[in-house]
Amino acid sequence: MIHIKKYAAIDIGSNAMRLLITNIIEQKNKEVQFNKSALIRVPIRLGQDAFTVGEISEDNIDRMIDAMKAFKLLMKVYKVEKYMACATSAMREAYNGKEVIEIIKKKADIKIDIIDGKKEAAIIASSDLHQFIKTNENYLYVDVGGGSTEFSLFSNGKMVVSKSFKNGTVRLLNHMVNEIVWQEIEKWIKTNTEGLDNIIMIGSGGNINKTFKLSGKMQDKPLTYKYLKTQFDYINSLTYEQRIAELGLNTDRADVIIPALTIYLSAMKWSGANHIYVPKIGLSDGIVKAMYFERI
Repeated sequence: MIHIKKYAAIDIGSNAMRLLITNIIEQKNKEVQFNKSALIRVPIRLGQDAFTVGEISEDNIDRMIDAMKAFKLLMKVYKVEKYMACATSAMREAYNGKEVIEIIKKKADIKIDIIDGKKEAAIIASSDLHQFIKTNENYLYVDVGGGSTEFSLFSNGKMVVSKSFKNGTVRLLNHMVNEIVWQEIEKWIKTNTEGLDNIIMIGSGGNINKTFKLSGKMQDKPLTYKYLKTQFDYINSLTYEQRIAELGLNTDRADVIIPALTIYLSAMKWSGANHIYVPKIGLSDGIVKAMYFERI
């Protein structure tokens, strides 16, 4: 006999908004299963507003309201019984972020929580990482977003330390990350991985997922640093239009993939990691699990 629950997570990022609907399968004396039922991604680049002019524009507020109304209807159709909506870097930094949340609550009946980088990293760590974390290995988990990147170090099967840096793809596109931030990331990675052997990287985020998909590898196989660097050089050699036409990248992916890969490659270099696993998990997966296990 099985029991099925339906949970949903809304991730309001700096580059896009996502609705994840998950079937939670409960069986007696068996581990709970989390099966993705639907994933809808809406390319509203809030970071372009927040990081350049400091506020969410009227146009994007209207688009957010429409998207949230659609998400609300989809959750109703899928008979979702519990949901949580989290906004990250862009909404944190927009001075009208709280005002936007109030407008959305009033017009779309969706409650949104603005979370800080530390909580974001903790929620992401609630996802399926345990399937990849072995007690005898050392891992650096890197989640690259539009406005920030979360780093978490795992050793002996447990998270040792984590930190969020204001270095993301939309910020990089707008030349808003100075050399000091890069130096701080390099110092943090080298300091926290010093003395640890054979660091393995785990990457999450839409850009590394797309890069992995282009590789054609099986999900449980890693990408090497050499492969990732070669792929980066190839994609970087193409024009924006060629990335869309020849690689099939979305219009809002074709520009941010280069700065994203720059962050992953830098993290691999500074940690000494030669391999990166890409398990296709992220904030929305973590939200669902954190809700189910009552961690948030």
